[in-house]
Amino acid sequence: MRFGFWLDTSNTFSHMQHVCQVAEAAGWDGIWAPDHFMPPPEGYPMKTGYPDGQPELADVNESWVVLAALAATVPRVRLGHLVAGNTYRHPAVTAKMAATIDGISGGRFVLGLGAAWQENEHRRYGIGYGTAGERADRFEEACEIIKSMIANKRTDFAGRHYQLDGAPLAPKPVGKLPLMIGGAGERRTLPTTARFADEWNTWGGPEKLIQKMTVLDRACEAIGRDPSDIERSAALLVDVRDRPAAATEREAALARPHPQLIGTTEQISEIVARFDAAGVHEVIIPDFNWTAAETSDLLQRIATEIIPNFR
Repeated sequence: MRFGFWLDTSNTFSHMQHVCQVAEAAGWDGIWAPDHFMPPPEGYPMKTGYPDGQPELADVNESWVVLAALAATVPRVRLGHLVAGNTYRHPAVTAKMAATIDGISGGRFVLGLGAAWQENEHRRYGIGYGTAGERADRFEEACEIIKSMIANKRTDFAGRHYQLDGAPLAPKPVGKLPLMIGGAGERRTLPTTARFADEWNTWGGPEKLIQKMTVLDRACEAIGRDPSDIERSAALLVDVRDRPAAATEREAALARPHPQLIGTTEQISEIVARFDAAGVHEVIIPDFNWTAAETSDLLQRIATEIIPNFR
């Protein structure tokens, strides 16, 4: 099982670079960044400071620029978005950006992509949002375009939302440049994942992951694709404690929309083992619920006391 570190982009670049270098040296496998321009609505687990009582004015650094800089300064680990919002950029431009960062990293980039969901930043930045169905339609077209541009010298595409006339992607990625799709919608997202994704990510406890993976497997089988072609990952908040947490508290935290693993490193390892048994290939842990001062120590502690149990 792989372990990824999901970076909070509200911090300074010097802090982000430092904690990513700590994670790489400690043995983590990946660095992931959210793709947002401003804080999300209340209730989503992203750590931010709120100047002047206005949450929308909190610092958020642009993630593609951050990942390009990390690709040049943090070795070995995979890097990518969890996940980039399709509505923010034309998919042909996204493909060019991804191939460029892949080259900078020496072939370690993963293109994480989703249909986009954060309405407040679309409204504030004047970016078209549309209905959920419209975003799903655009997203499906975007995935087809990106996969074609990676595979072919030129891409023609005549869709409802995007049109390409012999679009090249040069230089090509130096690595595989996997497409990771984020989301768990059973009607549109998982069938799109079955068609185009190399990897898939969502929030959820083991039982939810098993249920969603069953839907994904059926969507793969319906189009004649081997479900094992798609790697699966789960996003999980982690709260390491020195004292054991009660079973009721651990299970309640695991059942939240954004699951949290609570307890000693031994207890957390026991829960991670349930994800491993469910067929999850990677757990991705954000620092959104950690302070900047404690992040380095927690990264090293998880790498020392939890990660070796799954090697």
